[in-house]
Amino acid sequence: MTLTAASSLAWEWLEQLAKCSETHQPDTQGVTRLCASKEHRAALDLLREYMIESGMSVRMDNAANLIGRYTSTQPNAKTLIFGSHQDTVPNGGKYDGILGVIAPLALVHYFNQNNIQFPYHIDVIAFSDEEGTRFQSTLLGSKAISGIFDSKMLDAQDANQVSLQQALVDFGCQPELINNDAYQGNDVLGFVELHIEQGPQLESANLPVGVVSAITGIERHTITIHGKAGHAGTVPMNNRQDALVGASHVITLFDQLCKSDKDLVGVIGKIENFPNGVNVIPQRTDITVELRSPIDDKRVHARKEFLQSVDQSLRALNLSYDHKQTYEQKAVQCSENLSSKLLTAIEACEIEAKTLFSGAGHDGLAVSSLTDIAMLFMRCTDGVSHHPDEAILPEDLEASIKVLKEFCLAI
Repeated sequence: MTLTAASSLAWEWLEQLAKCSETHQPDTQGVTRLCASKEHRAALDLLREYMIESGMSVRMDNAANLIGRYTSTQPNAKTLIFGSHQDTVPNGGKYDGILGVIAPLALVHYFNQNNIQFPYHIDVIAFSDEEGTRFQSTLLGSKAISGIFDSKMLDAQDANQVSLQQALVDFGCQPELINNDAYQGNDVLGFVELHIEQGPQLESANLPVGVVSAITGIERHTITIHGKAGHAGTVPMNNRQDALVGASHVITLFDQLCKSDKDLVGVIGKIENFPNGVNVIPQRTDITVELRSPIDDKRVHARKEFLQSVDQSLRALNLSYDHKQTYEQKAVQCSENLSSKLLTAIEACEIEAKTLFSGAGHDGLAVSSLTDIAMLFMRCTDGVSHHPDEAILPEDLEASIKVLKEFCLAI
């Protein structure tokens, strides 16, 4: 079997898995596959077949992760883990997550067909739930294998008031035993996740793949700006306390801040205005703020700078405000050792080596608690993700599999 044949097989598998979806509108090719759903079951049934065909032993753990193992002949062998998530956002794409399961699985198929053995086990994991779409609790699968699963997650409910606990039981799991399924760090060589870039950098550079240096840190805030309602036609402009005007200043300040440093990105994603009347001066405006950076020190410094400028600006407008930080996820740096081997593997495939950071979260955030992690990004068309138009090129898929092969040989 050749790597070209393995790539064609991976493409076929991706197309088959895209049909494991609850989205069936005739005008879309979007994929909707949620944790512990019948579509999840259908996907695992296919993945189990692929794993067995690839010479792997297969098991499902109590967090509904499907794990295939290509067993080493060496006694006391450690394990190299590949994997990503099988679940999608509603009406998402064919490749987000599942690419990182299928490409390494096709590579293992190639190894098995050519009787290539390694002094370590290769595990390929299809994580049950990264997106958190059904239960609003992200990274379930990767937290479980990493030993950082919080049993409080089991209380989360979906839109039909079905708890995660009950959904996992119905799926054939014993959620009370999830913590027993964690890997032991001393037994693991590292974790590698292949993922579409979800951005335009590789396409702009005309490159099929790139190595991720870090997974972004994220923080979120709410800011409530208090003004004074009044008649829009009678209150003089210089006497107004317009909360929405204050919000516009905050938005401008934040946009300028994020554009001042290539390592910062952010968004004011939500605005609520009260009383929201066409001829009423806004009395209160609520906004959300999300700030991301792969460098935590920069993110924290930017936060302080932003909040200080907000305070000065709103006070100058005679407005008061309330601020609350609602979320923080620290950045995760990818392993220099594993990343350097990925870069060497890329160069061995006669591809220009490029390093970039991930502005999105991934299963590696959780797995970094267990072991060293590395990520390989693959070009996606127009940088589109979480959308039915998500697309990749067959030649990029083959390039990714070749790079992972060289990486395995280097390890």
